[in-house]
Amino acid sequence: MEAVTSSRPYHIVVFGASGFTGKFVVEEVARYAADSTPDNRLKWAVAGRSGERLKGMLEQVANRLAMPELSTDVDIIVADVSSKESLAVMCQQALVILNCVGPYRFYGEPVVAACVENGAHYIDICGEPQFLERMQLEYHSKALDKGVYVIGSCGFDSIPADLGILYTQSHFKGTLTAVESFLTISSGPEGSCGHDATWQSAVHGFADSSSLRRVRRKFGHKPLPVVGTKVRQRGFVFYSKEITQYAIPFMGSDPSVVKRTQRFLYQEECRSPIQYCAYVGIGGFCSVAKLLCGGLLFWVMVKFRLGRKLLTMFPSFFSFGMFSKAGPTIKQIEDTCFNMTFFGEGYSEGTDPSQGPPNAKICTEIMGAEPGYVATVIAMVQAAVTVLKEKYSLPRRGGVYTPGSAFHKTSLIDRLHNHGFKFSVRHYEEATKA
Repeated sequence: MEAVTSSRPYHIVVFGASGFTGKFVVEEVARYAADSTPDNRLKWAVAGRSGERLKGMLEQVANRLAMPELSTDVDIIVADVSSKESLAVMCQQALVILNCVGPYRFYGEPVVAACVENGAHYIDICGEPQFLERMQLEYHSKALDKGVYVIGSCGFDSIPADLGILYTQSHFKGTLTAVESFLTISSGPEGSCGHDATWQSAVHGFADSSSLRRVRRKFGHKPLPVVGTKVRQRGFVFYSKEITQYAIPFMGSDPSVVKRTQRFLYQEECRSPIQYCAYVGIGGFCSVAKLLCGGLLFWVMVKFRLGRKLLTMFPSFFSFGMFSKAGPTIKQIEDTCFNMTFFGEGYSEGTDPSQGPPNAKICTEIMGAEPGYVATVIAMVQAAVTVLKEKYSLPRRGGVYTPGSAFHKTSLIDRLHNHGFKFSVRHYEEATKA
């Protein structure tokens, strides 16, 4: 564990700790800290706008985890995104800030700026490509100069996808050229549900998709070279033989994050870039009908201010119960799990990728608990621990990175595997062209 100093009393500060997701992050940090050895003790604190709310949250977590010491031993820092001074004070006390305050497009940048300016590493669980890519555009050089790591999308968006590609590549005997991933989520009799903050991020993200195109034009990137057969994006709704249900393209940040990682590895590590398409299973025909009706309504409403207002006011109604202001119940969370399967193709060892179509395939998978509030917080906390313990395995001396870019030389996959994520190779086959 990186040593804390008198000027940095905490390894980790959880910012937005009294929010819906923040509470789960606090629980996970508390569990990790309780398991650490006395000579390697994790020192941490919580931060947010209201000291009273933070105190009440710590009491709830203490009762839930049967750790009464949490309500008295964990320090509280009052900080607000609208107060630059309070953010500076918070960042000056921590080695790593875990930012749980979203939507990030509205509240994320002041925290990134404060971390970079005050020398604290930054980790978030953002699934908003516009924010993630803009932070890289505007803060990478500043973070590099300051020796600060800013690592976004360290939750379910997009650690499973980004590290899943790296895991698949590491187990492929040859040159991996393309991967399709399929996400399926299984829930119990009460179904599954997401919190309102995620719904708000989706509403405003779709409404402002033009800003993402502007950010990408400013980068001025040349297209990555295509190795092997060019992979075509499948239709908006299609029946997937791979997961035996209907599927749609994954609408989160996974494709954006993976592409940024592949660009980094191509430019910095001279690795052959991997094409990537991400999909999510939606079930049977009734689910397709519901999705088409709801999706059409959503698409029309996000284009207008009144429509966006109604969507954010009544998330449960317009999402058919998939999101709510209350968020999922503990029972829903406990009964939900995910499976992400990766189907890859490429060229076997000794085969020239420029000669003919791919001749080898691989299938890997990642399984884990409920994605939004269990898998996400585990991934976030283990990413922070990796920054603390394996800083010298991270690229350069700072900068803004994706999880795959930041952690490709670390043991984060092993850490995740030891904390509830199960990475495995399902089968491997070579299909040499006749």
